[in-house]
Amino acid sequence: MFTIKELVQPKTIEEAYNTLISRRNNMVIGGSAFLRMGSKKIDTAVDLSNLELSYIKDQDDYIEIGAFTTFREVETSPILVNHFNGVISKAVKNIIGVQFRNIVTVGASVFSKYGFSDLITALLVLDTEIELYKAGRMTLDDFLKRPYEKDILTRVLIKKNQRLASYQDLRNSVSDYPILNVAVSRLDNQWTIAVGARPQKAVIAKKASEELSNHLDAENLAHYANIAAEELTFGTNERGTAEYRQAMCKVLVKRAMMEVLQCK
Repeated sequence: MFTIKELVQPKTIEEAYNTLISRRNNMVIGGSAFLRMGSKKIDTAVDLSNLELSYIKDQDDYIEIGAFTTFREVETSPILVNHFNGVISKAVKNIIGVQFRNIVTVGASVFSKYGFSDLITALLVLDTEIELYKAGRMTLDDFLKRPYEKDILTRVLIKKNQRLASYQDLRNSVSDYPILNVAVSRLDNQWTIAVGARPQKAVIAKKASEELSNHLDAENLAHYANIAAEELTFGTNERGTAEYRQAMCKVLVKRAMMEVLQCK
């Protein structure tokens, strides 16, 4: 559980940012679903609910998702269901339960870089950018590599194209946290493979993605899955060992590639 000394609901993003950086223990709060799992003392909690950041817009070149959009809205959005084989909606549909997904927000999940995040893994294989109030716009991959710095994520932007994608995961039960998750996408001859819940945060398997893009052999998909499993690092926690995750990585990557090849 967490404790809050003061709660503010700024009217502008500038006001929210200035409040955030005014004290070390100030924090932006979203749905606070994952925050409740730990123990934290917050001086001033910055609630973004008055900033109109809850939306999913189909723009000319991008799909734009506001930071305060909930997972349930992502799951049921016709815009997201009808793009990229619905990979984003599929990635979040089994997270805990509907009540939970009605609370969890896109911005908090992405900005926190949770290792167990299903959403981040799916977003990584699309042409995804995020926008921070201070640091500006950058690719999701670049953001995940950056050290932590106080900022406010305002929106997620996904480039609209004909990319085909698949999301796969392994769980002890349907609504449990993932033991491992995988996403694979293809745009023409360009393939991208991402693996998350390792249990570290999701990353792109660059060697496997490059090999698959340059030398696709649909009869030997296990070869690329093995490269992905070998190039990435895996860890052990209460959900599974590093060895088990590495073995399952091969299975899930191959399964995702097969699904993408079958997509039309």
